[in-house]
Amino acid sequence: MDVVMTIAGSDSGGGAGIQADLKTFQELKVFGTSVITALTAQNTLGVDGIFPTTPEFVTQQLSSVFNDFDVKALKTGMLFSADIIERVAGEIQNKEVQVVVDPVMIAKGGASLLQQEAVHALKTKLLPIATVLTPNIPEAEVITGMTIKTQSDIQAAAECILEKGLQCVVMKGGHLENDEFATDTVFLANGSSFKMQSKRIYTKHTHGTGCTFSAAITAFLGRGFSLQEAIVEGKKFVQLAIEHPLNLGHGHGPTNHFAYQTYQDYEVTVSEA
Repeated sequence: MDVVMTIAGSDSGGGAGIQADLKTFQELKVFGTSVITALTAQNTLGVDGIFPTTPEFVTQQLSSVFNDFDVKALKTGMLFSADIIERVAGEIQNKEVQVVVDPVMIAKGGASLLQQEAVHALKTKLLPIATVLTPNIPEAEVITGMTIKTQSDIQAAAECILEKGLQCVVMKGGHLENDEFATDTVFLANGSSFKMQSKRIYTKHTHGTGCTFSAAITAFLGRGFSLQEAIVEGKKFVQLAIEHPLNLGHGHGPTNHFAYQTYQDYEVTVSEA
């Protein structure tokens, strides 16, 4: 049984964060461990409160897991503060583990989940030791300071991010204007790139999609998939989760983590970028 880890915040509504990650890990047949960076009071309508974990206790959780488990891959989600990011980076930088960074900044309802001074720590401490970064367009704009509207903008932003030392960046295209498709573009440090195109789904039930996508990539990396295989299969997992909603809650409902095992007939369209 391959062991993976999520370092993220708790979502009391169950659709994102630690809860979404562990559900994804379970569905993809890896053993999930967790380090909680903050507690949130939230549901599908929004975030009502955030109670951060102390940086010292984050370190203690990390040490407890690493001292007992052979963690093959991990992901970071909501890290909240610069102090927590620095602690996490310090603990994992010398570990033989693949690192997926989901730069969680804004909740679906608009609440800020990352303090402003933490962005600098993310760029300087965490990205240089990451395997994969999975930003949406607004997150990529914050990280690079660029405005991203076109495919050339996406490439320029990705090149800027790759200069920070990581192996791969997945530029998610859900925020780009296209009525028919959502296209993610993947750039690797070796200069290669590819696109993943999927049907755009018109639904409000997208709570936790970023968490779920990055957790799926982590699970597949933990199982020994290649980087491209893990990303493409992770895209399939989250696409099916969106296409087959659970219709829970009165706001941005959660995705369906059961869908990947139920609907196996979907293929992601992969092409050269």
